[in-house]
Amino acid sequence: MFRIAFIAATLLLAAPAFAQETTQPAEVSMPAPSTSGHAPVNGVKLYYAVYGEGDPLVLLHGGFGQIEMFGPNIAALAQGRQVIGVDLRGHGRSSLPQEQMTFSDLAADVAGLIEHLGFEKADVMGYSLGGLTAIRLAVEHPQVVDKLVVASAPFAFSGWHDYNQQGMSSVSASTTAEPMKQSPLYEAYAAVAQDPESNWPRLHDQMGRLLGTDYDWSADIPDIKSPTLLVYGDWDAVRTSHIAAFFELLGGGKQDAQWDRSGMNQNRPAVIPNYTHYDFASPALSEAVIPFLDAQ
Repeated sequence: MFRIAFIAATLLLAAPAFAQETTQPAEVSMPAPSTSGHAPVNGVKLYYAVYGEGDPLVLLHGGFGQIEMFGPNIAALAQGRQVIGVDLRGHGRSSLPQEQMTFSDLAADVAGLIEHLGFEKADVMGYSLGGLTAIRLAVEHPQVVDKLVVASAPFAFSGWHDYNQQGMSSVSASTTAEPMKQSPLYEAYAAVAQDPESNWPRLHDQMGRLLGTDYDWSADIPDIKSPTLLVYGDWDAVRTSHIAAFFELLGGGKQDAQWDRSGMNQNRPAVIPNYTHYDFASPALSEAVIPFLDAQ
């Protein structure tokens, strides 16, 4: 039972604190937000927190996590822009409706938040579950997305390694909710969530049905108009061949760039060495992302 819970947690969450059981997410030093609150969007009370000033960047965390999952990257990113951290529906401080969540729901939540905060567009960066949400946001609500950063997320279920597919398919209230109460992830969730005893099992059921179901968005990827950065670890939960296929669907890597770079388009891939799916709270993420966001 614990093995099932561990697989489910590590493949979705990417919190190095849980994978290595060294530092709990609740212990991460966070900057104080300039403002925070709940936005009533798409039938959800969606929690957000704002850090820094400048052009907006929306951050979308991994499964069973919350804003704090990005760790020190938040402070680094907020040095040059207005970072808007979001707790996805059912996660952290956001509400969990009774109906089964979909990727379209998650994307619509974020689109509604961007509009609620008065922005026409925002840069969007999502990791793991947040990366899947960011993909659907760019496809279904392109009008609100400026630059797009997809971190450690595939465009199809087959892009995950077998180990990760099996873990996602095993998530449910009956198999993973109770064992994962022993993890720092539950501790962080219970510290801020409303009615965690009731909502934690419901979240597992909804997440299992969401992430354990086959999907393939390959037909949608070429239609993404936002400049896009794909970020992965060299030993990621996403297959290396899938990363290359993702970049090619975005029109990248199909020809030489030419001496004057005229053969390039607006999209970029980044593979961080000595990095796994469970390391994305470390500063290497923001170090890879900031030059892309700053580029004109």
